[in-house]
Amino acid sequence: MSVTENLNDTLKSLPKGITLVAVSKFHPNESILEAYKAGQRVFGESRVQELIEKQKTLPSDIQWHFIGHLQTNKVKQIIPFVALIHSIDSVRLLSEIDKEAKRIGRVIPCLLQIHVAQEETKFGFSPEECLNLFASGTYIDFRNVKLKGLMGMASLTENASQIRSEFNCLKQCFDQVKQTYFPSDASFRELSMGMSNDYPIAIEEGSTMVRIGSLIFGERVY
Repeated sequence: MSVTENLNDTLKSLPKGITLVAVSKFHPNESILEAYKAGQRVFGESRVQELIEKQKTLPSDIQWHFIGHLQTNKVKQIIPFVALIHSIDSVRLLSEIDKEAKRIGRVIPCLLQIHVAQEETKFGFSPEECLNLFASGTYIDFRNVKLKGLMGMASLTENASQIRSEFNCLKQCFDQVKQTYFPSDASFRELSMGMSNDYPIAIEEGSTMVRIGSLIFGERVY
């Protein structure tokens, strides 16, 4: 099946109001353009260099989401154009984004990455660290960062009940933060969770944004 057919099938499977981030990392410009011509505008990349090269050569109205681990020394390279950073995993990174965004007069939408999976390799705040960050009020000082919600990944497992439990933990964390710190802020609404292998469960557990790559573009070519 073509990228266009895969994209349309994926979109049909999503309830109204769910944002699809087409994960285009490791995929060529031709595949991204095919999805673009079929109407997709939001794409996700996880490597700074690859993102910069694609942003230069692909249509200017693409909304680029950075979804991978972001090193502080690479922040300034994507700040001029990135539409959303999903993977804020430290106060240091928040501070660096705020500094670089201030320098060029932008406010950068961001999501805090919460670690709910059982694998040690995943980055992010624990739910407790996340709640402590908001309780501390530190985030208020970052005027050039706009926190829009939370993001997380479930464990890579066939165990659906474990995946559901981890997504549920993330949703509970989101609800607590929303009710306590952003009750009247309509823009704090995103819960980015769910990928090609587990997005239906993520949606059932309250996801507003799914990051889907292989279902649209096929398996990655490394």
